[in-house]
Formats: sequence, C-alpha cells, structure tokens
Amino acid sequence: MKTALVFGASGQIGLPLLERLGDAGWRVYAVSRQPRSDSPGRHWLHGDFAGVHGLPAAVDAIFSCGPLDLFARWHATAMIRTARIVAFGSTSAVTKHASDDDDERGIARRLLGAEAALFAQAEQRGAGATMLRPTLVYGAGRDATLTRIAGMAQRWGRFVLPRRSDGLRQPVHVQDLADAAFAASAAPVTHGRSYDLPGGETLAYRDMVKRVLACLDPPPALLELPMPLFRLALDAAQARGIATDLSDAAVARMREDMLFDSAPAQRDFGYAPRRFNPDPRMFAARG
Repeated sequence: MKTALVFGASGQIGLPLLERLGDAGWRVYAVSRQPRSDSPGRHWLHGDFAGVHGLPAAVDAIFSCGPLDLFARWHATAMIRTARIVAFGSTSAVTKHASDDDDERGIARRLLGAEAALFAQAEQRGAGATMLRPTLVYGAGRDATLTRIAGMAQRWGRFVLPRRSDGLRQPVHVQDLADAAFAASAAPVTHGRSYDLPGGETLAYRDMVKRVLACLDPPPALLELPMPLFRLALDAAQARGIATDLSDAAVARMREDMLFDSAPAQRDFGYAPRRFNPDPRMFAARG
C-alpha cells in the first residue's frame, strides 16, 4: 500500500485529493489545524507548517495544497523521507510579477522563490518535485473570487463591473486540480517541472461573471458602468468596508487577458479539465 502525506488536507483542493488517493487505495496522513477523526485509510495529524505531531519517518509522496512559501520553508528542515513531491503554487507568480501594486509583486516573488527553493531541496535529497500552478480556482465554495462574487451579488441583488471587462479567463474546478496532482505524482516525466493548470474553457471576465450570476436563484442583475463611475462606486463601497482588498491593479486586470497553456500538462499526465458550467452548490460557503 502506498502512503502519502497531505498538507492543506482540509482545504478546497486537499479534500478532493484525499478522496482521490483513498479511491486508489493509498494510506494517507492528512494534516489539519483542527483535530479531526480518522477514517479507514486516513489518519489525521494535528498541526501546520510550524509543527506537526506524529509525522511518519517516510512516505511515498508528499502533496502540498497549502501556501507554497510556507511548505518550502517547512521542507527545508523536514526529516521525513520521500521520493515524490507535488506542490501547488499559483499562476499569480506570472500574472502579478509586473504588477503596479507592491504587495502583488511581493506575492509573485515569494511564489517564484519558493518554487526555486523547493526544486533545489528536492534535487539535493534525490526526490522528484513537481509544481502545479492553477488559474482561477472554483468549485468548493471557498475561493476568494467567484464565491465572493456570488455572495455579494446575492446580498445586494446585483453585481457591478466596469465596462469592457473582457480580459480572458480560464477558471478551473477543484476536482480537476486534485486529479491533476494525483496523475502527476505517477508521471516521472514531471520531475523538476512546473505546469500551468487552466480550466477547460476560455471566456471573457464579464461572461464568466454572467454565468455565475445566471446559476443563482434568483439571478442577480449585472450592471456595467464606465470606468470613472465604477471607481466612484468602488470608493463608496470601500468606505463602508466592502471589497476593501480590490486594488486598482486588480480592477485593471479585468480588462487584461490571463491565458495559460494546458498542453504540457495534457501531454505529460493526461490533464483534461472541464468546461465552466457553474451551479449554485459551487458557491455555497463551506467550512
């Protein structure tokens, strides 16, 4: 029986990955900050990257579904032996690298630095490391973009965008990411490589939002405002504590294409993400 250690096991990608590993007959050590009950083939460990109690001495694979920089820092001093590492980062390493926002550039630097450090650490220990970079994640009601859009639209009965929010997007479902991590773990060709993981459909930002709104009951209205008027509306909302983390750079990106190529992942481990067909359950907040 193969064994795996999974960080971020209770997160939006971690939970479907646990199911995928369990279906394949793996014994899983799952890390959670909150105590959880064991189940057949699954043993929960209490802790986080700062410290985990009860780690095994060795596993066949380590999967990280949590913050990549924290995982790389943990791995630098970890004593656990493994031949395989699969870790999730983000396409933000690319899209925010040249952002006008200092904080966003910092995020990109941390992601790229963590990738480089983890590759170097794995090579020194004779392990094969693979980095997976999802695009805009959805499907578990725990993402910070589409689920938040759905929640705000339901609360106010409408959602507001600037006109010409036509930047192209490729939203990706959490189950497709879990399947990708499992498939990549069994593909030696992926050792030492990073892969972008876009969803199976490309659509304009405004059309992506329209599909989210259309699946809700009742469907909230989409209002598109000229950019100056939108910025006035956003300033008023942020003065009331709404959407305070929506920066000017994030607004500008609504008009910018963010496209990534899934062909390398398809070629190397059969990546086949679904089209974007949202339903309300995908945006229901979960613990």
